[in-house]
Amino acid sequence: METLITLAAIALLIVLGIRLIHRLNAQHDARIAAHHFGDPFPAIRRPPGHGHGHPTAKDQADRREVTGT
Repeated sequence: METLITLAAIALLIVLGIRLIHRLNAQHDARIAAHHFGDPFPAIRRPPGHGHGHPTAKDQADRREVTGT
């Protein structure tokens, strides 16, 4: 009889551990989904000239300040 109670207690602890790990993983996934990380491949997804990447010669000329001389 003691063996049966011991096995039931071990099985109950295993089930409780599985539920705890499952809930912690779900909570962790929710935190990751709520936080926006950068795009994994910004050079592929973002077209050049939209504030990301290297500026073109025209963009550089447009940004230059005119100085009076």
